[in-house]
Amino acid sequence: MSTDVQIDEKIKQTVKEPSKYRVVFHNDDRTPMEFVVELLMSIFKHTQNTAEELTLKIHNEGTATVGVYSYEIAESKGVEATTLSRANGFPLVVTVEED
Repeated sequence: MSTDVQIDEKIKQTVKEPSKYRVVFHNDDRTPMEFVVELLMSIFKHTQNTAEELTLKIHNEGTATVGVYSYEIAESKGVEATTLSRANGFPLVVTVEED
């Protein structure tokens, strides 16, 4: 009796890249623009010019995407920005949305 088994099977693997998530800042009337610029530079590593442009966009349009990351990084940066805002007494709203 033979125990050799011959399997001629083709397995097709599909690899899907993980989704990306946008970190979005929302405008409010109480968070100073200078504070937002500092958050963008310290947490999101934007240059001074880019941070100022994004801050103006948030102010003028109501929201702006400040970064696109994997879920874990986007969530971490969003929580860090929110925590710093609250620690300084500002109501800045930061959301994480699927891109």
